Amino acid sequence: MRRLLVVIVLLALGAGVAYGLEGALRLSWEPAPTLPPAASVHHRELPLRLTDAGSVGRSDNPAAWGDDYSLNTDIVTSALLPRAPWVDAAAVERIAGEFRQLVDHSAGQGYNGVVVPGFLEYVTFAGHGVYRDDDPHIARARAMVDAFRPVFAYAAGKGMRVYFMTDMLALSKPLDDYLAKRDDPWPIYQAGLRELFASMPFAAGLMVRIGEGGSAYEAPGWDYFSRIAVTEPSQVRAMLRAFLSVAGEADRDIIFRSWTVGVGAVGDLHTNPESYEEVLGGLDDPHLIVSTKFTLGDFYSHLPLNWTLTVGTQRRIVEFQGRREFEGFGALPNDLTALHAYALKQLLAKNEHIEGVWLWTQDGGPLRAGPRTLYLRTGFWQLYDLNAYAMGRLARAPATDPSTITADWVRQTFSADPATVAAIAQVFAMSREAVEKGLYLRPYADYSVKALGLEPPPMMWIFEWDIVTGDSSVLDSIYAIGRDHVDETIADGRRAATIAGDQLARINSTDPAKWRDPALRTRLIETLEYQQDLFGTLAAYRELVLRRAQWVDTGSATARKQWRSAQAAYEAARDNHVRRYGTNVDLPAYNFTAADLGNARFARDPAMAIAARVLLALLALSLLWPAARRLWLAGVMPWRAQASSAAALLFAAAVLVVSRAIFTWFAAPAHMLVTLAAWAVVALVARLLVRNPYLLWTVIAGVALLRSVLLLGVLAVRGPGYYWFGFWTNPAARSAYVIVGFALFAWLFVALGSALRHQYGWPRRRVTGAVLLTAGLPTLALGLLVWVVSLETALTTWNDQLALLPWGLHRILGMVTYLGIPPHLPIWLTAFGAIAAATGAALRRLPTPASPTQPQ
Repeated sequence: MRRLLVVIVLLALGAGVAYGLEGALRLSWEPAPTLPPAASVHHRELPLRLTDAGSVGRSDNPAAWGDDYSLNTDIVTSALLPRAPWVDAAAVERIAGEFRQLVDHSAGQGYNGVVVPGFLEYVTFAGHGVYRDDDPHIARARAMVDAFRPVFAYAAGKGMRVYFMTDMLALSKPLDDYLAKRDDPWPIYQAGLRELFASMPFAAGLMVRIGEGGSAYEAPGWDYFSRIAVTEPSQVRAMLRAFLSVAGEADRDIIFRSWTVGVGAVGDLHTNPESYEEVLGGLDDPHLIVSTKFTLGDFYSHLPLNWTLTVGTQRRIVEFQGRREFEGFGALPNDLTALHAYALKQLLAKNEHIEGVWLWTQDGGPLRAGPRTLYLRTGFWQLYDLNAYAMGRLARAPATDPSTITADWVRQTFSADPATVAAIAQVFAMSREAVEKGLYLRPYADYSVKALGLEPPPMMWIFEWDIVTGDSSVLDSIYAIGRDHVDETIADGRRAATIAGDQLARINSTDPAKWRDPALRTRLIETLEYQQDLFGTLAAYRELVLRRAQWVDTGSATARKQWRSAQAAYEAARDNHVRRYGTNVDLPAYNFTAADLGNARFARDPAMAIAARVLLALLALSLLWPAARRLWLAGVMPWRAQASSAAALLFAAAVLVVSRAIFTWFAAPAHMLVTLAAWAVVALVARLLVRNPYLLWTVIAGVALLRSVLLLGVLAVRGPGYYWFGFWTNPAARSAYVIVGFALFAWLFVALGSALRHQYGWPRRRVTGAVLLTAGLPTLALGLLVWVVSLETALTTWNDQLALLPWGLHRILGMVTYLGIPPHLPIWLTAFGAIAAATGAALRRLPTPASPTQPQ
């Protein structure tokens, strides 16, 4: 009865673990909430029409483009010098020329304001003790003001408002040290803001973002940085009140960006009206403007309009992105005019406080990871100039017909010939369907999805920007959501490639002589060829991943045949795509590294399933071998264990190694190292506990066989891919496996304790010490290993080899940060392991009695 109770307790503990995992791993989806259409639409000119700084100050050197996923947006760092005079006059003049070009072009399109990155680099904090008198920050800031004040004043002279933009907290090392000694950070930032308004008297205000920051936003050679630290509603309100006090003194504006997705208690401020009210309710200062993206999330398609733009009493502006970062970085035709017109009309009808727009011409995402297009300067920037032109008109006259706007822009940019204009306009009219079908997987993209406690965006299969993913968590979840629509999803990809071909044919049919500049025709043709090739490659890949998941899910022989056929088609298309565009910085190949990592592993699933079945058969046959039967008996009833032979122990070790190799597709040495090392440490502890460890090794081997049978039973179905498919998408199967798996894990320590208690006659205190030592040393070793190599590196290596989560997580966002893993986890593991091991060692006293059983 007592032993049955132990089993029940272990299963209950496993159920607790399964319940905890269920909350963290639950995959759920529902139709995305939509904003009901307005009963009537109000058309009014918006008085505030902002643009970003475009490509000002950014290098067009091809060597700087490729896989640089830095998110820094500073426009003046190229003019910095490491010592006095601190600023390169020639570089300043180059930046000034680019800025004048942007201002003139944007003003001509109807914009009356520009947002310029910068704040702390222009501030000395003189008289406040932040910097020593001889600190170079002071001289450099003064030099920066002298150099760039006339540059940005040009916009004010042209009648445009100039807003500076910063993250909060914006820091330098001395400022960080200064704030560490104070409870309230805002008085010193107030002083800095007063200084900025005094030194840049034309400044219309300051734009503040609190939702992003960190090392990805730092510029090389630039000792200013940012930190996400304003994460509570009270902190946001304190910051805004402090800044608004200064703004009121100078009659300037504070523009607060509500983009705070996933950051602390204000993490859903951008998407949740209740959070918006909690954070900003009652802050009705006339100098406060709240700026919000028009979509309920980031700038993806398939997202509804942002509910939070319909609430609040503050002045509001709506953010739009002309160069869609997630849809090819502007390298593809992508006419957003109709979408933006609809959004603007609906939102204006629902919120009378909306008074402006902010159109991003270049900003958003890494600025040098995609095609080398620099607004007004380099590459085929005209493609997304359409969206800037359109917003300039819509903000002044929202009722304007979108097709009229596009046609007017085509006449202005490409040709005055009616037939040519009609052909080009039709190409742009087809662009949205091509992009939405080519880059998104429906029905997944149409749902509001929650997974891993997060709300993934509608384009997870490309994570992010140009990285085509190959991880099981994303691809299996996408399939699970749309498993009843696989054929339609595959057809969408083919349709996108067909549309791209039709677009190309229409431009090829135009007369080059009818174009204002035949070179633009050539560029558009090259772009459409690129789009057709890209969509064809992505179509082949989507069929591969969906048919593979379909086979894993159903075991259908037809699905398996279709998967293999799609795999061959994808590999040929990918090779051609990379060969054709791999070195092209203007039309760069998409990154299929992650896709290929996953595909290489999933392709082995059938072979791994066969290997698992063979190994299971060998385990069944091992019951005929008396020495092996001792292992099974020891694993099930350790209190009756008898020491087995060295050959049987080696057999168990081989099963342990091979089963884990099958589980990892023979492709994840990191996982193998950690798993096998943990078992080896347990065996070593057994050797330390007793002089003759064969009986304890027999118990350990028996439990290892039991755990191997559980694992191999799943792998034998359709390989490791089936294991992970069930883990990500089947809650019942996941819970059942976790309950039994955890119970068997805990059973190892119960079995060792039972053997020591009943076979060796150890008292409970010594048994407890032995169990603590056995559990503590592997944990200590794991904690130290992860601590030494770093948690981020350890997780990244493990993930890259098993293809579980998006490969781009570490390279773009950081796995620890994105998943909310405590950064001190290695320290906690090390401390727990050390305490458990030390306690166990203290409870265990020598001499140890000899083993009662001597193996032959």
